[in-house]
Amino acid sequence: MKSPLIDDLEWGQITTVVGNFKDAKLWPGGGRAWDWTETGTHHSPGIQPADVEELLDNGSRIIVLSQGMWQKLKTKPETLKLLKHKDIITSALKTKAAVKRYNELAQEDKPVGGLFHSTC
Repeated sequence: MKSPLIDDLEWGQITTVVGNFKDAKLWPGGGRAWDWTETGTHHSPGIQPADVEELLDNGSRIIVLSQGMWQKLKTKPETLKLLKHKDIITSALKTKAAVKRYNELAQEDKPVGGLFHSTC
């Protein structure tokens, strides 16, 4: 299954074929809104291991994590440790760079998933 491309990114909105979101979770074959309240995620300490589990469960072997437009979103060390333990190729980038990298990998039909934060 192909990972859905991100068609547009603006402050507060990510547009994809699977929907328009403020924050998005995308994986091979689908995606949905990324609701931080589900896992208690905040800018700091950041992306939780539970935030990436759905990506892994849906076949992501490469994961792109966005840090926000101003790099305010952190990633917990435990999250990176989990991904490394599972041999998942991981990138953490400012949101615009993360979208560009994710789309490149998706266009190459790589099993890429991502978490994207469209604001700070």
